Amino acid sequence: MPLMFCCLNTKCAFMDVCEFVLRDRIGVLGSDGVKTEDLITLMAQDTRRPVNLSLLLAGAVLGGAVLAAMAFFATIGFRHDIAQAVETVRFIFKFVVTLTLLATAVSLLGATVRPGRDPGARRWVLLAAPVLLLAATAMELSVTPSQLWLDKLVGHNALHCLTIIPALSLLPGFLLFVAMRQGAPEHPGLAGALAGLISVGIAATLYASNCFDDSPLFVVIWYPLATLIVTAVGYVAGRRFLRW
Repeated sequence: MPLMFCCLNTKCAFMDVCEFVLRDRIGVLGSDGVKTEDLITLMAQDTRRPVNLSLLLAGAVLGGAVLAAMAFFATIGFRHDIAQAVETVRFIFKFVVTLTLLATAVSLLGATVRPGRDPGARRWVLLAAPVLLLAATAMELSVTPSQLWLDKLVGHNALHCLTIIPALSLLPGFLLFVAMRQGAPEHPGLAGALAGLISVGIAATLYASNCFDDSPLFVVIWYPLATLIVTAVGYVAGRRFLRW
């Protein structure tokens, strides 16, 4: 029974896509719906090569990362004390958080852009990065004198964080949207938000190597704010450009 239910769902999703294509390509939909003969004719005439969506999405992620890295090194680059910074736990932990966000978001990409492939409970993996960051913040509060909390929270690069991360997210986000338009996300807004999260994962990883504020008290405030900005833009853009 579960197998039969799965097959029925897949068939329904396929027919929905076919109906949409017919509506867009030849306008054969009338009050009686799609005729089988029209569907067969259209499918026989469509000689386009099928798109390898998985490869296209992977290329968008990798290509976006390369372009963002080129923009990063052409403008700001590493912090000048990078050799000393890599020996500190706080500096390294920033990358643990950003790369965890990137990896968990990418793991949901394929299911999000394919009809009938709702990630479901797998979405909870996106909580991994916030949980890690909150745990580190609690540890930081326990070892840092309370009179220093505000200074570490405000830091010195808050404005840079809120501008550079969204700026570096633009190129990866654009490539992801181009690739995701070849799919058929059931929830375009959520798909756009996911593209924003992936873009932030790339951008924040690059920016973390330039930012001098390594305290989790700084990271837990300003990095999520930058993430919220990009994700919100991605959600709105997804509702507009990823509809099918």
